[in-house]
Amino acid sequence: MQQAIIAYHLDEARDWVAELACGHFQHVRHQPPWIERPWVVTEEGRQQQLGQLLACKKCDQGAPADKILSANAVQG
Repeated sequence: MQQAIIAYHLDEARDWVAELACGHFQHVRHQPPWIERPWVVTEEGRQQQLGQLLACKKCDQGAPADKILSANAVQG
């Protein structure tokens, strides 16, 4: 199911995680050549992607909403 990106945070490993409208989280890494998401490395790039749709496998599986587990998570 396609869900819109509504916000981001950093996980405990300092990787960016998209927060989706459905309440699920999804990592949005830029790890060329396997994953090409150069927009994730800048604040401007991440802001430009707000509202974009990502395929949410957790919705497809009927999983409950995610929660930030670490007090070290940083909004961004």
